[in-house]
Amino acid sequence: MMVFFAVFVMNLSLIVNYFLLELSSQQEYLKLKARYEALQRSQRNLMGEDLGPLSSKELESLERQLDSSLKQIRSTRTQFMLDQLSDLQRKLEGYQINQLQMNPSVEDMGYGRHPCHQDQGDHLFHQMECEPTLQIGYVLFLELKY
Repeated sequence: MMVFFAVFVMNLSLIVNYFLLELSSQQEYLKLKARYEALQRSQRNLMGEDLGPLSSKELESLERQLDSSLKQIRSTRTQFMLDQLSDLQRKLEGYQINQLQMNPSVEDMGYGRHPCHQDQGDHLFHQMECEPTLQIGYVLFLELKY
């Protein structure tokens, strides 16, 4: 009889623990369900829906939350645009350096302005500067690829 009573108490203990676990799980489920519904309501409010039941304090809080979100979005967008601008400037500098290497300037080729060597004893003519050599077909292209 004593063994039967010990087994009965152990089984009863297991049943109580099972019900407590079930109760705990049900309470956890109810908490999660309430949290889910609150998040859905908050999402609808942020989208501008179901604002009628909100108090003035809740509306002010919603407005602050929207302002904060908007500032963060604008900041992120600005940073993204600055990063893009920086990348494009780096690309442009690279293209310009590449272009200069491929097509050296007139001065680098020795075609700059040179003074004319005239006889200094002859004052009949005025001293003039000579222009560089005429270059036909010399065109500088700058091609940007994105």
